[in-house]
Amino acid sequence: MNAVELLLHPVRLRIVHALAGGRELTTAQLGALLPDVSRVTVYRQVAPLVEGGFLEVAGEERVRGATQRRYRLRRDRPVIDAGAAAAMSVEDHRRGFAAAVAVLLAEFNAYLDREGADPVADGVSYRQATLWLSPEELGALTRRVVEALGDVAGHGPAPGRAPYLLSPILFPAGPPEAGE
Repeated sequence: MNAVELLLHPVRLRIVHALAGGRELTTAQLGALLPDVSRVTVYRQVAPLVEGGFLEVAGEERVRGATQRRYRLRRDRPVIDAGAAAAMSVEDHRRGFAAAVAVLLAEFNAYLDREGADPVADGVSYRQATLWLSPEELGALTRRVVEALGDVAGHGPAPGRAPYLLSPILFPAGPPEAGE
């Protein structure tokens, strides 16, 4: 399975998000982070991520006679880069967007279901805006966003830090108006 096929699955995508920032987690810990996903499903979805080169075993230990593995994201894992995105069909993009939206809904509901969830205090934000951009302006905006995120993208877990899921979604809302 290639990177596109692996990541177009909402549970696998959530597992990848859960392991971001250098985290090492067991399947039981992953299951605790994904309480709406059955343990069997978590176990089943870790396997293709390992086989596909996204995850590696970070360590093993014996627990009550069984081997418990800790997984982490591989540093050299496959990515959906510009070339892979360009090779995706319209249907692949449709499935990818559906997976991303499913992840957003599941993660947001899991956050709201947590004891003590406080969207205002936690800085939760969800906004939409229509931007009128030329191709050059879109390119400049994309570069600025990537540059701004580059400053914090390498941060890992640390005291005082909490993981935040950022999902910028950008697509043309319609064709340019006549005469525009």
